[in-house]
Amino acid sequence: MTAQGGPGEGKSDGKPHGAPGGKSHAERDDLRDGLRIAHAHGDRVTVTEPTSGVELFSYVYGPEAPWEAPKPYLHPLRTLAGNVVTDYRPNDHRWHKGLQMTASHLSGANLWGGNTYVHGEGYLELPERVGSMRHVAFDQVEADGTGSGGAVIAERLTWHPYDGSLWAEEERRVEVRDVDPASGSWALTWTTSVTNRRDEPLRFGSPTTAGREMAGYTGLFWRGPRGFRDGRIIGPDAEGPGLMGRQAPWLAYSAEHDVADGHATLVFAHAPENDHTGEGGAHPAHWFVRNEPFAAVAPSFAFFDELELAPGDTLTRRYRVVVADGVWEREEIAKYLAEHPW
Repeated sequence: MTAQGGPGEGKSDGKPHGAPGGKSHAERDDLRDGLRIAHAHGDRVTVTEPTSGVELFSYVYGPEAPWEAPKPYLHPLRTLAGNVVTDYRPNDHRWHKGLQMTASHLSGANLWGGNTYVHGEGYLELPERVGSMRHVAFDQVEADGTGSGGAVIAERLTWHPYDGSLWAEEERRVEVRDVDPASGSWALTWTTSVTNRRDEPLRFGSPTTAGREMAGYTGLFWRGPRGFRDGRIIGPDAEGPGLMGRQAPWLAYSAEHDVADGHATLVFAHAPENDHTGEGGAHPAHWFVRNEPFAAVAPSFAFFDELELAPGDTLTRRYRVVVADGVWEREEIAKYLAEHPW
């Protein structure tokens, strides 16, 4: 299924956009390759595993409050057992929404939401700094035609400061893959390519680059549900909250659900081309991770130092997020990643 959500939205096949059984254009599903996709145009795209009927996630791009720096996000994100592993607008940070691409400090603007950190003054309510990431069009919203049973959401967005001027254009691709009921896991890849459309450099930073110690969050950011507090943080060679600010090719978070019995594990991994150590010349990435006072993970690309993007240049990063039922140990995680190459 290719989305047809308005001018410039996908590709038209010239055929009527109704669906068998009386479904409206905005509600039609794609069942060709296993996963089911429903697009409520102007609001969200939902991907469902048809055997169990579990909605794996909704990709929400509808309107949000300006103070929360409107941007698309994934929520609710679920395991194959149907358990939710994201939070939405928690009372401590209303702008935390599932899994989303953020920019906490961008050339003086806040495309993250809420209050802005100012060194020596703390977090201040500065609405004139809060911007947005706006949906422009979907180029692809469909089941994966390779027969692998996956799904693809390809989107174009624009990035703006408070005054609405154009600062950047983004091409984003979210793919579902490796849905495996036997292991109780599935994975998504999130690729973002941001091109600077200003005539001066874009400076990506974080509260840490602005002066706050060990608060280097920016980029792809996951907020876990309240019940995931005090979860287990696992890296390739160590574990615990001390992994904050460290470098590693992957990081995992395991926790026990509220309401439902059992646990879940989420694995966050860098694609090889991210060059997360910076040894190949890329700007280095460091993990932002907390299990208190809330569960959060971000493979921050501007933790300790600003990343400068020259006019016309493009910043591309690709990540994998594995969503699994149960507790996965380090050896299981390493084996999974080795058996599922990029």
